[in-house]
Order: sequence, then C-alpha cells, then structure tokens
Amino acid sequence: MIEATNTLGSNYDRLMEKGKKIMVLESIVSIILWDMETKMPPKGINLRSQQLAFLKQIEHKTTTDPEIGTLLEKIKGHSDYDALNELQKRNVYLIKKKYDEMTKLPEELVVETARQRVITVDAWKKAKAAKDFFMFKPELEKLVDLKKEAAEILMKVKGTATPYDALIDIFEPHMTAEMITRIFDELKKGLVSIIKKCETTPKQPDTSILKRKVPVDIQREIANSLARFIEYDVESKEAGGRIDETEHPFTTGYYDDVRITTHYYENNFTSSLFSTLHEGGHATYDQNINPEWMYQLIGDGCSYGFHESQSRFIENFVGRSREFWTHYLPKLKKLTGDIFSDVDLDTFVHAINQVKPSKIRIEADEVTYGLHIIIRFEIERELITGKITVADLPRIWNQKYKKYLDVNIENDSEGVMQDTHWAEGYFGYFPSYALGNIYSGQILAALEKDIPDWNVQIAKGNFHNVKQWLIENVHQYGKLYSAADLIKKIAGEEINVKHYLDYLNEKYSKLYGYQR
Repeated sequence: MIEATNTLGSNYDRLMEKGKKIMVLESIVSIILWDMETKMPPKGINLRSQQLAFLKQIEHKTTTDPEIGTLLEKIKGHSDYDALNELQKRNVYLIKKKYDEMTKLPEELVVETARQRVITVDAWKKAKAAKDFFMFKPELEKLVDLKKEAAEILMKVKGTATPYDALIDIFEPHMTAEMITRIFDELKKGLVSIIKKCETTPKQPDTSILKRKVPVDIQREIANSLARFIEYDVESKEAGGRIDETEHPFTTGYYDDVRITTHYYENNFTSSLFSTLHEGGHATYDQNINPEWMYQLIGDGCSYGFHESQSRFIENFVGRSREFWTHYLPKLKKLTGDIFSDVDLDTFVHAINQVKPSKIRIEADEVTYGLHIIIRFEIERELITGKITVADLPRIWNQKYKKYLDVNIENDSEGVMQDTHWAEGYFGYFPSYALGNIYSGQILAALEKDIPDWNVQIAKGNFHNVKQWLIENVHQYGKLYSAADLIKKIAGEEINVKHYLDYLNEKYSKLYGYQR
C-alpha cells in the first residue's frame, strides 16, 4: 500500500478527500428526496424543485472540480502507480469514470434535469390519482427529452453502442441491451413454462384469506417485527434505520442512516409485509458494506442488479418460504388476534405463493414478476431509441400486458403510471430487477453449498447465520468488483438464468403438484 509520505500517496489522499465530498453530497440529496416522498407538505413542491436543482448544481461542480482531473493525471501517470493496492486502484477507476462522465454533461442540463424530475414526479402523483395519463404526459415528455440528451452525451463518454446502453450502464455497468435481451429471452421461456404448469394444475390456492382486513396499526407492528427478524434496527437508541409510508415503497440512505418505506392497505396486508422485507433487504445491504470504506466510492452497492438480488432474496427466498412461515405464522396470529386463527400453515404458504398473472408489478408473484420487467425493458428500449413516443406508452403498455400476461388494463393508473421510475427519469433501471432475480438464484446455490441447512435455521427463527453469509460473500465487497466479477467470485460462473429457474421449478412443483 502506498503511504501518504510520497507524492503518489499524498495525491491519492487528496483525491479521496474530494471523493468524500461527493459521497456526502449524494447522501444529502437522498435524504432530501426521502423527505419529499414522506414528510414534505404538498405546497412545498416548487421550493423543493429549486432546492434539489441547487444541490445537484453543487454536486456537479464538486464532481467536475478541475483539481480532480489534475490529481487523476498525476496518479495515473506516476511511475509507482502499480504499487497502489486493489482497493486504491478501484477507487481511482470509479472516480475517473464519474469525473469523465460528469465533465461532459453540461451543468445546465444536470440542473434542469433535477428540477424537471421533481415537477414530473408531482405530475405523476396527481395524474395517477386522477387516472389521467395526459395530465402526466407533458412533463414526462420534457424529462424524456432531457434524458435522451444526456444519453447521447454519455454514449460517447462510456463508449457504448447506443444511448440506451449508456443509461443501462448507470445502473448495471458494462451490461448492454443486447446482452439483456438474450438473457431475458431465456428467462421468459422458462417463466412462461412454469406459469402454464401452475395455471393448469387442479391444486390451486385459496387466496381469500389474504383479503381479510388487518388494521394499519397492527400492520405497523408487523413491519417492526419483520425488521427485527432480519436484524434491521429501527427501534433501539443506536438504530440506523426507520420505516415510513409512501405511495411507492423505496429505500434510501448511506451506511449509518438507511431508511425504508412501505404502503399499508387494510384489505391487502401482504403488500406492506413483503415490501418491508424487500426494502429491508436493500437496507441491510447498504448498512453492511465494509465500514472502513465509508466516504470512498467503493463503499457503495456493486450494482442495482446486485441490490435487487438482496431485496428479492429476503422477500422471496426467505419471506415466501415454508420455513419462514413455520416460524412466523404463530407470531402473525399473535399480532393479529383472531383474524388468522383458523388458517393452517400449508394453506397460508400456498396463498402467498399464488401464481397468477396480474396488472401491478409490485404485487406480482415471483414467477410472473419477471414478465412485468421484460415488458418495461422492451418499452423503454424503444422509447429511448425513438421508435415510439411518450404518447404511445399507454397503448403499447396495454398491448404487451395482454400479450404477455393476458390481462386487460382498465386505466393508466393500473397500467403505464403504476411505477414512479420513469417519472424520476430512471430509464435503464428496470432490467436490474430481473437481473437481480437471476443473481439471487446463483447466490442461493452458493449459500446452499456453505450452509446446507440454512432453511432449517430459518424455520427455527434464526436468520442471523444467513445474514452473516450474505455480508461475508456479497455485502462487504461493496463496489470493489464489477457485477460480472462479483457473481463469478460468489458463484464461480457468469450470470446464469438456470439456477433461478431451477429454484422456481423446485418450489412451485411442490406447491402446485406438477411434474418438473
């Protein structure tokens, strides 16, 4: 390791000071956005758009500080550069990547995009409530134009083949639309096969029990109980998390302050239950990256796909497993009084694992979920390439939902406006959800080799050993490796759909009684 006693060491330390400012600013922006979704009064939207635009301006100036460029040149050009260790070289690479990209994006474009994002999210909320896409359309068009402008610039900097690839790279570095299309084609084939088998078997679940009313105050107790199970502290004097309510659940924060949100529905208590587990998976990842890397660029999640692998792992592999409910159903019954007193374990587990094509992504079962993502990927790929327009979105969305899931969309609030991602300008994000599922299948296969009785431990109420394995094999590495390198390190292979499909087939053939 190069110490700060020579020029290379002192320049590296100075670069890390610059990097720390960037990370702190990003954490400030995340909390301001959290407040906008949870606590901000409606009238504050215009002020908040100016606040965020100003913060993004400061962040852009900080990230593109010419001294960073000078330091990078001195470090990269130093004769002893190869003496830097793996962590130091990765930090230099990540800062250079960010610097090269942000210096090419005009400050006015960054600021205007930040301002427009706030306005577009507000328009989305109002349009969704009114079930009127055309209230949303003008603001979304402005944001799409801004994102396309940025994508054209970033394509040249990143060296990608298309503008859409440049946007994907923000969330899943080095992944391309061509690669994703190939992976998703294999995934789609496997999912469709499993769906057909589940739909045609006579062994169908009774899901009426899930529509029983559970008061919101009890659901809050359930959420806190689930947080305790996954060791996400929201209650102690040393808590680094909290649970709040929003229209669309999300996680935000950094190391010691990572917050999750959920949405409570009296007639659909499993919505908050599984979103709490899902967002809790994100939070435990963020909180367990190597603590020595706080304020360094390697001290962040590997990729959005890896982030989703952790949230989907806890939500589905743990939270929808028979073993988990062997442990937790008695606790649920105690928390809810007489509401579920007559429900047995097998009936409950089959109900929460119903496979049925539906309209809403976040309420989808884990088999049909991937098709929701594939639809979004195909649509935004065409939107960014200019093959379709914003005005086309509702029609194409409805057509694909009929074709892929055989459901009829009755209004745009349950259709194209159900997610907040496009309103926030997160084009290129959606593929990460399905990639995360695929990564999680490979991670599960690796976990089963190291802890063969992991699910037995879950049945006994012990999540700690599984969590420690995830920390040691996934979380702690942060952004030290690319997603492609990290999955190889964990699973000994490149991204591979087979493990996830094998998991689904094994689980659902037992639940539905079909032949694999």
